[in-house]
Amino acid sequence: MSRCPDRPPPTSGLDSTSAPAAQPPARGVVRQPAYSEDARSYDRMTGAYQGFRRATVDALPVRPGQVVLDVGCGSGLCFGFLLEKVGPEGSVVGIEESPEMVAVARERIEQEGWRNATVVQSRAEDAEIALTADAALFCAVHDILQSRDALRNVMNHLCPGAWVAAGGGKWAAPWMLALNLAVMILHAPYVRSFEGFHRPWSHLEQLLEDVQVRELAFGSGYILTGHARPPVRS
Repeated sequence: MSRCPDRPPPTSGLDSTSAPAAQPPARGVVRQPAYSEDARSYDRMTGAYQGFRRATVDALPVRPGQVVLDVGCGSGLCFGFLLEKVGPEGSVVGIEESPEMVAVARERIEQEGWRNATVVQSRAEDAEIALTADAALFCAVHDILQSRDALRNVMNHLCPGAWVAAGGGKWAAPWMLALNLAVMILHAPYVRSFEGFHRPWSHLEQLLEDVQVRELAFGSGYILTGHARPPVRS
């Protein structure tokens, strides 16, 4: 049973044709080419990390019939893994700022015939989500994790106690210079800033309970899980 018995059915408010229009980037924010002009090559360029995406999704203990928010879903590379877990009675709602990435994600949904997946084109800070979800995934979305407004907006659309999983890159120990140089080269095309990269989950963990963090790849990656606290109202 869902923790939110009063939420709308999984298909309520999920018509991608009625999703709100994308919000413009915040003033002074430079959009990353990897998410705009390089969107069509994103799957190929990051395909080697599909195993990490699956591991992050596997850490999210959702059940059949539940609704999951995939925050910063990009081209939808986690959709298939999430849909395996929620089944045909559940659903996945992606939130993505880049219109180019949204186009790729919607093509993926159509090609795969996923009737229970959709994408809201919006900044995570402003996304209008017409449901209360059972879980949220933040996979390789460092910039979103550094935005307190984005995190609050997502948390306000989760059931109290909902599961949250986050995963991505981070700095390894300071003395591992060669590894950190490789980390910088790998992630530079996909982040606006490396601020907070030593502990990317620091803002998110303040909104969660029972937080557990597992470091991977000699400390250059991580997977976090926890339960959402009661919604924070602005």
